[in-house]
Amino acid sequence: MKKTTVLFICSHNSARSQIAEEYLRKYCGDAYAVESAGLEPAEQVNPLVVEVMKEEGVDLSEKKTKSVFDLYKKGNLYDYVVTVCDESDDARCPVFPGITHRLHIPFADPSQLEGTWEERLAQTRQIRDAIKTRLGNPDSPNFLLKM
Repeated sequence: MKKTTVLFICSHNSARSQIAEEYLRKYCGDAYAVESAGLEPAEQVNPLVVEVMKEEGVDLSEKKTKSVFDLYKKGNLYDYVVTVCDESDDARCPVFPGITHRLHIPFADPSQLEGTWEERLAQTRQIRDAIKTRLGNPDSPNFLLKM
């Protein structure tokens, strides 16, 4: 059986899209082939995200970021393209060919957080938990792909 393909996109592929990719893979990996990418990929996954995902048993310390435009140029096709960035970045995303369902589910950007390391870590946990709530329970009426 063919897996449903999903691409999560955010600004830098260093936080929100990485979290969403890992939760969908964790909870529904048998049914979905999932990737993430960014409009302007960062050099590495945000250290705050690495830390909060480690708390969930997910190791992102060696994960590489990807460019959405590289995936587009390769001709990758997706059943769902989900932007998790703000409205201005959502408008910059390429339109993938084929029958693609496009969803926009914005979350706060951990790279924009202010405060001490501990304060930013606490705020990143809140973002992680919001994404987990949105994607983590396939039986939930809020589950991503039931919309």
